[in-house]
Amino acid sequence: MSNPSTHTRPSTLPRVLTALALGLALLLGPAALSAHAADTAKSYAVDAKLDPFGTLSVEATVTLGDAPPAQLVQKFDTRRSAGTSSYYEYEITGLKATAEGTDLGASVTDEDRQKIITIDTAKAAGKPIVISYSVVGAVHANPKADQHEATTTFAWYFLQGLSVGVEEVSGTIASAAPTSWIDCRAGNPVAPGACTNWQAGTHDAPMPTFNDGPRGAGEVVMLTFITPASALAANEKIGHDWSLDRAFTVSWPTALAALGALLLGGLALWGLHRRAGRDVAAMNHPTMIAEFSPVAEGESEFAMVTDVRPGQIGTVADERVDPVDVTGTLLDLAVRGHLRIVQLPVGEHAPMDWSFTRLGGGTGELRPYEKTLLDAVAPAEGDPIKVSGIAEAVGPVVDTVQDELYDDVVASGWFDKRPDTARNTFVMAGWIALVVALVVLGLLVAFTEYGLVGLALVVIAVGLLWVSQQMPRRSARGSELLAGLHGFASLLQHHRTDQMPKGRELSEISQLLPYAVVLGGKDRWIQALVAADGDDEADSTKLDWYHAPADWHLHHLPASLDAFITAVQGRLFSR
Repeated sequence: MSNPSTHTRPSTLPRVLTALALGLALLLGPAALSAHAADTAKSYAVDAKLDPFGTLSVEATVTLGDAPPAQLVQKFDTRRSAGTSSYYEYEITGLKATAEGTDLGASVTDEDRQKIITIDTAKAAGKPIVISYSVVGAVHANPKADQHEATTTFAWYFLQGLSVGVEEVSGTIASAAPTSWIDCRAGNPVAPGACTNWQAGTHDAPMPTFNDGPRGAGEVVMLTFITPASALAANEKIGHDWSLDRAFTVSWPTALAALGALLLGGLALWGLHRRAGRDVAAMNHPTMIAEFSPVAEGESEFAMVTDVRPGQIGTVADERVDPVDVTGTLLDLAVRGHLRIVQLPVGEHAPMDWSFTRLGGGTGELRPYEKTLLDAVAPAEGDPIKVSGIAEAVGPVVDTVQDELYDDVVASGWFDKRPDTARNTFVMAGWIALVVALVVLGLLVAFTEYGLVGLALVVIAVGLLWVSQQMPRRSARGSELLAGLHGFASLLQHHRTDQMPKGRELSEISQLLPYAVVLGGKDRWIQALVAADGDDEADSTKLDWYHAPADWHLHHLPASLDAFITAVQGRLFSR
């Protein structure tokens, strides 16, 4: 049942204002009265119908004065604010003007979110003008209160945007829906006040009615009432203005969608890494790479058990051909007798420099990448290459050395596919995914409130870029070698350095030094070389693989080798 509601505003003030206006008009004379008549309509009477589906049909009868304006214009807003970044949209159709049933041929235009009707009053020949139209979108759904029936709210500005003032505004809305609350606001569109009278559900006014006036040009009269949703269906159309806050709205739907995307993306990345990036499990025990074998009381000699080179070890360990792998290969070629590193004499303030001398009869068959590197740093013909000029001599073949080393670890059975190829494939996929995710993020931010989902997609794409670095997959043999490398690295870093066979310390330590450069422990073994020097004589040729100026001693070796490694890596890989 409806609750009768009647509201009447005290009318003393309007009467006073009207009396003042009439007195002023008498003082100013007929011209003032004529101007007032032209700017003010006598009445604006609304006869409206509201069907159960929320469609409002309106006929507003405008009665002009004896001196009507040449044109009568009314502007209807098709959009009104519904909050910080949202708005109600109204669909206004069938807008026209008639006089006693005759169409006046009014002009109807759409401008700046308004539907405007312009009427030539002369065509009405002094008869009342009826402005008729239909509205969809004036009924809004209300949040359902606990244990209460769902309700809807009707709200419409029956008087709005009229080009002349109105002495009296009135209206009745025929609706089968019972009203539980009603309100009427009138006046300035920015801050309207209460209407003169409004009521609904009473014996005298069972339908919503309102009465107000006078109203100036452009002022409004808005009627609002609440009914059960079962009697009046909501048909609101809510649009949204773009804002960053709205684009990243945190709500149950957006949060669940973002979390769902992260969960699915994370599972996809995990599955991808498990299938394409996880090493194949070792089938046998870790590969034994090297050992220290006792030869006497408190003495042991170093021996390689598996024929694996420093460059191969470094590549299998971190799935990359690093500068240290190339440097370790150069030192290994020197220790094995394929070349000699010669430290050149320098002036007092000149930087250190070295040259490479090619030797014959080195041990161990040269791998393709070793031969390419050896031919570059120590060509069989021509002048010796200096480290200061190594970038020009070796730089052009560094990529070839890296390619051949990648091919070598695949040919040796430690990888099923070249690590760089596998990594680059997924890196490219990651960058493509990131670009797509950024595009989707931009679209979601621009047109929806699901920006959080776009951020989740960007995180997943970044995750793919990170996972791509883990994608090179070692074979079962590679896993066995990697497990053996951990033991070898521990051996180099923790085995005692003072237990080399007496008289063979320099050759034994030199043999393992390239591996220590790659796996760690280099400094302790270089110090062991220094400690093995038992005299004060110059040691310029004491090492077969490293010669130096005549006044050079082994205690200079730590500084010399550090400078050599830094110079080679810096000049080769900063080109």
